[in-house]
Amino acid sequence: MDTVLIAGGSGLIGKRLSFLLNEKGYNTIFLSRQKKSDTRYYLWDIQKGTIDASAIEKSDYVINLAGAGIVDKRWTEKRKKVLIDSRTQTAQLLKDSFKKIKKPKAYISASAIGFYGNRGDEWLTEDSKSQPEDFLSKCTIAWEDAANEITDLNIRTTILRIGIVLSMNGGALPEMILPLKFGARVSFGNGKAYYPWVHIDDVCNMFIWAIENEKANGIYNAVAPEPLMIKDLVKEIQKARGGFAFPFPAPSFGLRLVMGEMAEMLLNSSRVSSNKILDEGYKFSFSEIQPALKNILEKKV
Repeated sequence: MDTVLIAGGSGLIGKRLSFLLNEKGYNTIFLSRQKKSDTRYYLWDIQKGTIDASAIEKSDYVINLAGAGIVDKRWTEKRKKVLIDSRTQTAQLLKDSFKKIKKPKAYISASAIGFYGNRGDEWLTEDSKSQPEDFLSKCTIAWEDAANEITDLNIRTTILRIGIVLSMNGGALPEMILPLKFGARVSFGNGKAYYPWVHIDDVCNMFIWAIENEKANGIYNAVAPEPLMIKDLVKEIQKARGGFAFPFPAPSFGLRLVMGEMAEMLLNSSRVSSNKILDEGYKFSFSEIQPALKNILEKKV
C-alpha cells in the first residue's frame, strides 16, 4: 500500500487523519522538528532548510498541515510574520525537496476559509475573491500561493480551504460547550456571522479523497453543505447536549478590546459553499449538524 507523508501530523486533523489512513491500509510517516524513537518520524528544520531525504524517498503522497497555531498567541506584527512564514517556508522546503529528491504522486495542502474575509450572507465559492486587507485573508493568500508553486513541478496539487472543524479533541467545539455547562449560550457580535463547519471525519476523508481521486486538482472548500450563523450553531450544540441555557451575546467591541485583531476570527462571516467538492464526487458522512454533533459527542472523536 502507498505511503503518505504528513507534515504537521501532531495537530487535531493530523492525528485523526493518520488514524483513518492506517485504517484504510496506508502507511503513514511524519515530519517532526524533534528526534523521536518512533521510526515513522523524520527530522526537518524549516529555519535551516533541512529535511531527512529518506522521508521524501519513501513517500507516495504528501499532505502538508504544518503552520503555527493561529490562536496560540496575540497577533503582534512579529507573530503575524511567524504565522505566514511557518506556512510558506514549509511549502518551499517541500518543493525544493521534491526537485532534488523525488516527486510525489500528489501534494495536498491545508488552507482555510479565512481566505474570504468578512462577507456577510454572500454565498462564497472557490472562485470568490479574497479580502487582502484582512490578516486572515492575507495569511491564507500567501499560504495558497506557496502551495500553488508546487504545480510548477508538474505535481498534482490540491488545496483544501478548511472551515470550523468540529471535534471533542480540540478546536472550537470544546470552547463553545464550556459556557453551556454554566447555563450560557454564547454567541459573538450580533450572532449573525456565518460559521462554515465540518465534522472532523469529513475533513480527514476529504484529504483521503484528494489522494485517491486523480482528478482532484486545485482548490476546494472543505466545509459541510449548510453553514450556520453562530447564534444557530450554539443553539444546535445545546440541543445535541440537552439542558437549558440563556442566550449570551458577547459584544463586538468587548471582543476587540480583549483580543485585538484576533477578534476577526470570531466576528467574520463566511457563508461558504461546498458545491464544487460535492459535484466532483465527495460524499459527506455528516452533511447535517445534528447527526454530526451527536456522533462527535457520543464517540468523543
